[in-house]
Amino acid sequence: MRKQWVLVIAAALGTGFALGVLYSPGPVGAASREMIQLQQDVTRLVEGQRALESSIDQKHAVLKTLIEQTADSNNKLSTSLGSLQQTVQQAQAGSGSRIDTLGTQVQAIVDNLEEVKSRISKLNQQAADTQSVLQSLDAKIGGGGTAVPPAGAGGGSAATPVAPTPPPSADVLYSNALRDYGGGKYDLARPEFLDYLKYFPENDLASNAQFYLGEILFAQKQYSDAVPEYDKVLQNYPKSFKLAAAQLKKGLALLELGQKASGMRELREVVRRHPGSEEAKRASAKLRELGAR
Repeated sequence: MRKQWVLVIAAALGTGFALGVLYSPGPVGAASREMIQLQQDVTRLVEGQRALESSIDQKHAVLKTLIEQTADSNNKLSTSLGSLQQTVQQAQAGSGSRIDTLGTQVQAIVDNLEEVKSRISKLNQQAADTQSVLQSLDAKIGGGGTAVPPAGAGGGSAATPVAPTPPPSADVLYSNALRDYGGGKYDLARPEFLDYLKYFPENDLASNAQFYLGEILFAQKQYSDAVPEYDKVLQNYPKSFKLAAAQLKKGLALLELGQKASGMRELREVVRRHPGSEEAKRASAKLRELGAR
């Protein structure tokens, strides 16, 4: 369109100039030179117009290429997003088992920390007892206490009664039980946890021992026997930090027994009573898996 206007203007100028020359009283030679100059100007104008159009065409081609490249990039991005979404969905589908595994690992770490804390407390107590014994011995030695006669001294021939073997210390018994449980030696761990509850029912880790009795049965798929063991944690140890874990595993055991309503009720109680805990997150994930709202 611009080219047409330029040609029209050039033609008009040429026509006007020719008419001016015809009717001008000036010399013909001067008119011819001006005509030649005008034609050269018109030619340069037309060439400039063509160069401008060529530049516009080139830029249009470059822009078209950029648009095509952008569209191709968008398609690739859409494909990548689709793959990512599929991966996320697969990850969500398998999150339940991974959460269970992670929860077990965290639980083991917490138990070990509790065990260490208990050991430190016992060591402090033993150190205090040892110091008390030493002070008592020092007092006896300084005061000239009576020496104890050696064994077998005196005229009597009666045999010395053998004292019953004392149970192992709480720390040793619990450590052995927890080690055997972690190694899958349930036939050894179960009686060790039972002994712990027998000899140390008031110990800080007694609720842990009770919880692991349920865990052993759960691992052996004896779900109907595991449920009452978890109930003992909930009923006998109201201040135990295993309450959330015991109620969660009780709910999972009920689900394994086909008691869906009871199992979901226990899971909802975990979420309600222990919000923000790892057990509450696992319970929520299981509820979503079951389609519960």
